[in-house]
Amino acid sequence: MDAFNWGTILAAAGAALAAGLAGSGSALGVGIAGRAGAGVMAEDPDHFGGILVLQLLPGTQGIYGLLIAFVIAAKAGLLGASNVVLSPTQGFQLFCAALPIAIGGLVSAIAQGKTAAAGICMVGKRPEEQGKAIIFTVMVETYAVLALLISFLLVVGVQVG
Repeated sequence: MDAFNWGTILAAAGAALAAGLAGSGSALGVGIAGRAGAGVMAEDPDHFGGILVLQLLPGTQGIYGLLIAFVIAAKAGLLGASNVVLSPTQGFQLFCAALPIAIGGLVSAIAQGKTAAAGICMVGKRPEEQGKAIIFTVMVETYAVLALLISFLLVVGVQVG
């Protein structure tokens, strides 16, 4: 008998990737937007509300990654006393299910941060265009939501004992 439960280890690695990569992307995206926001605020502090909305948008991918990490951890019995024993195949399935939001969250959050930064600059020059800046930024969110959806469906589809 193997000393390690490779199924559980793979599931835990998937959960960690989902939360870690999507969260890292959000941190980078929010930071990119925040730098642009600070520049605009230095010129006109009255734009704070609109800038804050744009800066917050790239943070959603981290939430999506955390959600998938919790769902995987719960399914794999990682959150407390559980009698779930995952086969290596089940663990690998959960690991693979985490990849769409891990990778999609990382990439889309950074892209969304760049789009939000451009929108923030636009709001700094033309405050009446804030709605358009938000729409541009939210368009990137579509791909994060699709990654969340496929990860969730894949996790739910894994049959565990």
